[in-house]
Amino acid sequence: MRSIHWFRNDLRLTDNPALIAASGNDVLPVYILDSEDLEDMGQASKLWLHHSLKILDQSLEGKLHIIQGNSIDEIEKLIDSEQIDAIYWNRVFEPKKRSKDNDLIKSLEIDYHIFNGSLLWEPESILKDDGTPYKVFTPFYRKGCLKAGETPREPLPKAKLNFIASKDGTSIDELNLLPAHPWKKKIESKWEMGEDSAMKRLDDFLENGIQNYKEGRNYPAKSFVSRLSPHLHFGEISPNQIWFKTRAMGDDKNIDHFCSELGWRDFSHYLIHHFSFMLKENLNSNFDAFPWENNADFIQSWKLGETGYPIVDAGMKELWETGYMHNRVRMIVGSFLVKNLLTHWSYGKDWFNECLVDADLANNTASWQWVAGTGADAAPYFRIFNPVKQGQDFDKDGKYTKKYLPQLSNMPDKYLFNPWEAPKEILDDAGVKLGENYPHPIIELKSSRENALASFDQIKKKK
Repeated sequence: MRSIHWFRNDLRLTDNPALIAASGNDVLPVYILDSEDLEDMGQASKLWLHHSLKILDQSLEGKLHIIQGNSIDEIEKLIDSEQIDAIYWNRVFEPKKRSKDNDLIKSLEIDYHIFNGSLLWEPESILKDDGTPYKVFTPFYRKGCLKAGETPREPLPKAKLNFIASKDGTSIDELNLLPAHPWKKKIESKWEMGEDSAMKRLDDFLENGIQNYKEGRNYPAKSFVSRLSPHLHFGEISPNQIWFKTRAMGDDKNIDHFCSELGWRDFSHYLIHHFSFMLKENLNSNFDAFPWENNADFIQSWKLGETGYPIVDAGMKELWETGYMHNRVRMIVGSFLVKNLLTHWSYGKDWFNECLVDADLANNTASWQWVAGTGADAAPYFRIFNPVKQGQDFDKDGKYTKKYLPQLSNMPDKYLFNPWEAPKEILDDAGVKLGENYPHPIIELKSSRENALASFDQIKKKK
């Protein structure tokens, strides 16, 4: 029997349900770079995908069949040209891709087999007692997931494959995924892509990071986060592998909290599955009347890390330098953009999508709506992070901030996060020239906070 395994966001051989189910047949492993998907993919994601496909192809002994085009059309062509009897794939839980899967199913005249290889729980299986979907994380996770009698699927062994020799495919290089900008070398120097690297990163985190995860994850200069998100996004490792390997270490507050973060990942996908409109609209429609300002100059300063607020600017520089940003800092820069600068969350979502190697549609959207106060389980709009205090609380010695803003390396801790308040002699001693080698603040914190709260009051009165 001749079958296709269609690789998508499951670029691994171990714990790949569809690939393992297909492995009793002669298998043609296929990756299709769909033209529509390419339009939605940021530069950092394209870079990661290029390297991940290269490594997957090596694992498949050079047998990965690469195609670029419309996935439905290309699969139909392959079925005819290769005399395929069945096709196997793992779902992608995104509305556009789910719709395309349904169209493919309608067109198929051969057997098809579909699996869940990317989430711990099926979005359709977790509902409230009244049959409606959850909008708050804790009951979703504690009552819907953990007490529903559905434990996550245990990881599966590595697939053993008999390959069909492919013909008429393209090469990974011909997909032209690598950005022409030399920026790509910065990203490549910070990461190791692929299935083996993902497992190595998990092992390192479980050995050196998880012991202080619950508290340590708040400090961007410390190594108490897993940095597994890009590996998860591209499916180089499954959440099931992470869940069971972590749980095997025992049961304490750090392990529980880390596993709950995997639950948050599921929750984000759950939300866009049940409320697909939130990809472009506010989940909380009360915010549809919010008077966003969307000042183009402010947005550009934010993107460049030139706001004059050091913890914000350090985060935006980390994003550009590494394709990643520490989660605590993501919340800080998000709050600053949406609340202090009165910018609609979609601007932040789009920039993160362009620059993050872990630019996951569900996580990115749900997280930005959470920060903005417009989404599920959201931080209240009136919770506005003070970037000076956040820096002082979570980067007390300035190690993170000074790493990405070396021009502030000699600033004393007292003024590191508020250099505009430093006396001239302090600035001179530190070599800091406001408006020259570091910008003046683009807005004033107190007045911008008051402006945000006044804007929020406007929509409250309209209810």
